[in-house]
Amino acid sequence: MAFTGIPKEPTLCCNCLYQGVVIIELLAEYPYFLALLIFFARVADVSLATFRTILIFRSRKFLASFIGFFEITIWLLAAAQVFANLDQWYLALAYACGFSVGNYVGIIIESHFAIGDELVRCISFNNDVLAENLREKGYKVISFDGDMGKPYPIELLFITEKRRKVPSLIQSIKAFDQTAIYSISDVKSVYDGTDILPRRNLLHSTLMLLRKR
Repeated sequence: MAFTGIPKEPTLCCNCLYQGVVIIELLAEYPYFLALLIFFARVADVSLATFRTILIFRSRKFLASFIGFFEITIWLLAAAQVFANLDQWYLALAYACGFSVGNYVGIIIESHFAIGDELVRCISFNNDVLAENLREKGYKVISFDGDMGKPYPIELLFITEKRRKVPSLIQSIKAFDQTAIYSISDVKSVYDGTDILPRRNLLHSTLMLLRKR
């Protein structure tokens, strides 16, 4: 067997070891850099935790489980550094600040994705006006007649819509009836049922426009 000699290039293991030593020396020379890393790690894991909690409420169990893996991994890395250096108070401060900011960032992330459905309850003082206009725009509206005493007839509307589409629904309500009163609440799950009323699309809008003419 021929002797190949000592390899000229360092092995992968040696490279990883060397990089680890460099990182340790860097953190020893600049200890506040570790505090910055802990802060951002804590922001990341708490943001994921906030997002995951909301997903659990909305019954998105597979996505919540997937996010939970990365969340706990980041937390372990950050917490380990704090517990290993309890004499450095600024690390604990960075850990606490990251937790606080992470809650805020997590709520922003969840609002951006707007996962799930919401129920809009609306009271209209113009009977048969708001409900019909919303149906013409493709919304599935359930309406009931009511009153606030005999001189004040009202119409109560229930509309279930995707969260990302609720702002446009609210704009439509305000445009059709400026006196309408509405409230919005989260819905854990929705069964759409049969598609009795068509959703908004180009064909539906064109047909409604021709019908008006």
